[in-house]
Amino acid sequence: MALVYLTLEQAIEIHRKTVEISGGGALGHLELGKLDSVLDHIQNDDYYPSFEDKLTHLFFCACKFHCFQDGNKRIAITLCAQMLLLNGYLYCAGNFIREMENICYHVAAGNIDRDLLHEVITAHLADDSDNEELKLRILHAISMNGLS
Repeated sequence: MALVYLTLEQAIEIHRKTVEISGGGALGHLELGKLDSVLDHIQNDDYYPSFEDKLTHLFFCACKFHCFQDGNKRIAITLCAQMLLLNGYLYCAGNFIREMENICYHVAAGNIDRDLLHEVITAHLADDSDNEELKLRILHAISMNGLS
């Protein structure tokens, strides 16, 4: 089955709706070229062979690149949730939205790196978000970086 990808226009509309529904903020764009590049690049199976790889890259970049004036962490969550829905991952989309809020904050703060984020996303897709070992790695990453 071919994956369904988001366009830049869809991402901009998702951002607008996300900001409106989730409490407001500025709708301005800062670095749409970066977001467009990410949306295009995740379609390259040589670099991102699995769906988990694609979601991880999209989430990480949307969170860190500050493509919009406001809502960059929120857009990381909602873009990935939309990718989940478009590609048949209905069973985990709602949980993904709830669980990734705290993760997103720590990705933006630099406490959770891309590799750990990939593990978190993989666990969500496998419906294994109760993985105690993963929870301990997340706690360790958050507490170690918070002490430095």
